[in-house]
Amino acid sequence: MLIDTNIDDFKLRFAEEKDVPLILEFIRELANYEKMLNEVVATEEILKESLFERKMAEVIIGEYKNKPVAFALFFHNFSTFLGRPGIYLEDLYVKPEVRGRGIGKTMLSFLAKLCVERKCGRLEWWCLDWNESAIEFYKQMGAIPMDEWTVYRLCDEALDRLAMEFGK
Repeated sequence: MLIDTNIDDFKLRFAEEKDVPLILEFIRELANYEKMLNEVVATEEILKESLFERKMAEVIIGEYKNKPVAFALFFHNFSTFLGRPGIYLEDLYVKPEVRGRGIGKTMLSFLAKLCVERKCGRLEWWCLDWNESAIEFYKQMGAIPMDEWTVYRLCDEALDRLAMEFGK
């Protein structure tokens, strides 16, 4: 089902299983833009399982003149302080040739609307420190950087080692 937006010829839709190759293509384009392509290990099989079998996240696709030009991948998190869920935006990507048309803002606006409809308390995401144009864009919409928080990550061998500690 296509969702109309306030931009002529731009519509949104929730991704379907048949979109897995497209989603992976968007992920790779975003990773390339962020100079992190070598970190992408996702495959179509992994995405199919995670997104459509286990339903761990959702994806919206933005289509301009019936051509996919943007995507956003998001999932629910939870704020214990608010006692309510939130939406965490993992990735938002707009193809370079259609940037500057309001597509990114429209996609964020849709996610904010989804937040309100789902009674979520927050819409959150991370942004790379060097991406000054994105930071300025987010601030113009009223987003506030959470500078006092530091992100920590366990992965690969460190994750495995800690998991092995359970039950010893």
